Amino acid sequence: MQFSHKNRLTISKTLLLLLLLLLPLCLFSYFFFFSSNSDLQPLFNDSSCNPTKTELKSSLQQKEDLRIFIGILTVPHLHERRHLLRLVYALQVRSLATVKVDVRFVFCRTMNEEQMIFLKLEIMQHNDIIILDCSENLNDGKTYTYFSSLPSMLGEEDNSRPYDYVVKTDDDAYFRLDNLAKFLKDKPRKDLYYGMELGCVGAQIACGANNTFMAGFGYVLSWDLVEWIAKSEIARNNKIGLEDVMLGKWLNEANKGKNRYNGFPNQFYDYKGDFPDDYFRHELVDNTVAVHKLKTNLHWARTLNYFNATHGLKPSKLHNNLLIR
Repeated sequence: MQFSHKNRLTISKTLLLLLLLLLPLCLFSYFFFFSSNSDLQPLFNDSSCNPTKTELKSSLQQKEDLRIFIGILTVPHLHERRHLLRLVYALQVRSLATVKVDVRFVFCRTMNEEQMIFLKLEIMQHNDIIILDCSENLNDGKTYTYFSSLPSMLGEEDNSRPYDYVVKTDDDAYFRLDNLAKFLKDKPRKDLYYGMELGCVGAQIACGANNTFMAGFGYVLSWDLVEWIAKSEIARNNKIGLEDVMLGKWLNEANKGKNRYNGFPNQFYDYKGDFPDDYFRHELVDNTVAVHKLKTNLHWARTLNYFNATHGLKPSKLHNNLLIR
């Protein structure tokens, strides 16, 4: 059977159209089955085209020159505050190029029926909540439980460190991630303790030779110190008391945290608002890393406005540009 030139063109066009229709279906099937189900493997497995998990992890870590984990210690009923903090940190993370920042909310297991159901919904939607095996408390070991639990929760199978630094903060503190990353990028990745340094004498406790600790609203530990806390008998046997003072005491007694950086007064400080200036409070400044005592939504709104947190808002007919100023 012979085909005319016109017939051959028609067949070619038909085959091309069929290929164009089948290609998206093939791609969808590949990504659906092979990316979502680790038990399924491609029929043709060329290692040069299909990197291993180790190779993928190495490639990702080369792009990420800094990895930070932020744990926000809070309580179950503060749903509105968590919603605000998710927005605040998600918008900041988008602007970080080679810095990985993961933010999680941290509770103890104490919660009522209502809180349990609502938290399940939050976890299903956001998957950003850690529930510790402890009773909700202020000075009865929650900080110890937080740090000592992280290595088993986050640790890698090959014992490599999943993060360079771990932050402990509260739900009334605002960390500016770009300034935090700029400060940490050229700092030691081991034995680091960074925050607003205070004297133990003011807390009426002796906490070792260094006799200082970092204020509890927000401070940074290098990952090796987090691993040390998880194994340390000094920490395990001295977890009751003013918790962040006690953490300073652990490090001081063990001669840890030798790379100690004090961010007070211009990197770490308290929000001033309508209050008069005092030793810890002053006006907002551009090189802020963390500002504390944002107790109300108005405090948050004024702080976010000062730091131009909404500068990326684009004109739209949907809001009639009424929000653009």
